Amino acid sequence: MTDTLPRAATPAPGRAGRRATSLAAALALLVAVAGCTGGDDSGPGTTDAGSPAAATVTVTGPLCDVLPSGTEPGNPASLVGQPADRALQWIPVLTTFEAAVRASGMATELTGSQPVTILAPTDDAFAAKFSRTNLDELLLKDTEKLRGLLREHVVTGALPAAELVSAGTVTTLAGTTLTVTGQGQGARVDDEADLICADYQAVKARIHVIDHVLGSLPTTANGDDHPAH
Repeated sequence: MTDTLPRAATPAPGRAGRRATSLAAALALLVAVAGCTGGDDSGPGTTDAGSPAAATVTVTGPLCDVLPSGTEPGNPASLVGQPADRALQWIPVLTTFEAAVRASGMATELTGSQPVTILAPTDDAFAAKFSRTNLDELLLKDTEKLRGLLREHVVTGALPAAELVSAGTVTTLAGTTLTVTGQGQGARVDDEADLICADYQAVKARIHVIDHVLGSLPTTANGDDHPAH
């Protein structure tokens, strides 16, 4: 079967671009193992019932200006009727995070009966955290460890950015506590990750794009795959 998952745009520029060959090979193998994706094939711009999405959604943050908007595929309003795992596919800077969701089987926790908040690191954030070899191992072999990492980025309850700030602290599905503070008109998590495009809405979910990978896994970038120049 061929892979029918959408790819709305090219990944954000940065170090992630230099890793395309290795990551693309890992994603291709994931697709070959997983086969075709079942379920609803409705694209963004329609609800699960196939009718045009009419919701008005406002996303905020410095990265939002370069992400799909207006009537472009993947614009915020078009994702409201999509399950969280499918909505992630249409945010072009989250290709690594979305691949990790598929590889780890985390989609079941993102689309269950319990609403969730997803703090999704960008491709560049993953590039700054993990070496190519390390990331490939997580995607293809250490999927339990990968699932644990993703659980450190998911909070119970679909919380807008303002509610995260008001709460002050939130607990992830992994049981870790995150501190959230206001920063100008945005928010900062654990004093290391900024919400750079917040408040995407999906079915029973809020998705906030962040610029740093959270959690306890060690940083391996600039190691064996990134020799000094």
